[in-house]
Amino acid sequence: MNDTSQAGTEISAAPDTPTRPRFLLREMRSSCATQRIWKWSLPAFAGRLPDGRTYNTCPSAGICKDLCYARSGTFRFSTVLRSHQSNLQYILDEPEAWEEQMTEELKHSRYHPAGSPAHVRVHDSGDYFGEGYLDAWLRIMRSTPGVVFYSYTKEVQLFEERVRPSPPANFHWRYSYGGTQDELIAPGHNHVDVFPDEESLAEAGYTSQAPSDLRGAYGPETLGIPANNIVHLKRRQGASTFRALQRAANEQKRERREKRVGPASRRPRAD
Repeated sequence: MNDTSQAGTEISAAPDTPTRPRFLLREMRSSCATQRIWKWSLPAFAGRLPDGRTYNTCPSAGICKDLCYARSGTFRFSTVLRSHQSNLQYILDEPEAWEEQMTEELKHSRYHPAGSPAHVRVHDSGDYFGEGYLDAWLRIMRSTPGVVFYSYTKEVQLFEERVRPSPPANFHWRYSYGGTQDELIAPGHNHVDVFPDEESLAEAGYTSQAPSDLRGAYGPETLGIPANNIVHLKRRQGASTFRALQRAANEQKRERREKRVGPASRRPRAD
């Protein structure tokens, strides 16, 4: 399997090999999980592993990193964070073993209920942090055609280069606004935006994800998520969507850059 590291992330063998759980995937417990959905979780955004290594599982995070539900509440409980960090360590230290265990696990009968396929959400926190890691998931998906996988991701360029040309038939993904690659999301591509509430979502002509997270897989092109009821995050988001907040942040960045070096059109071009 290819290297799963993100550039700048040090990877070294852990001194002790931890005992692996029998099952890597956990059942999603959420009001929008109206039927059985399994999930794979990584620690959200950046942090430090117990052995001292630093990581960033969301390299294209933009304004979302300051508004992320997965960096608040139960996700910060020590037991939950430890579990998610253990998942990441397994990938970093034993990528081949992790891929083999995940592939074999998905052949278990609990992922093949009678009458309907099992659904796996890859990442309810974290993202596809490197090419090798994404490629591993694509191999897993192709090896388990009886399971339906879906993801929300901000890794637009990576997906356009490595997934869209020849995606696994059982994989659905949509781009998530609020990242540094928002401007690469082309019209017509499935996407999701986070709205302050259901009313603003409906007014914009979006379909709400709230009734079922499987709309992330099967829903229309324009899917909206009402902001989680986390008071300090709702206050910080205000009346704007993630897309609008990221657009404003990008514009501020451009203005600061122009003040330093001048507008791009006025700078001399190299021969």
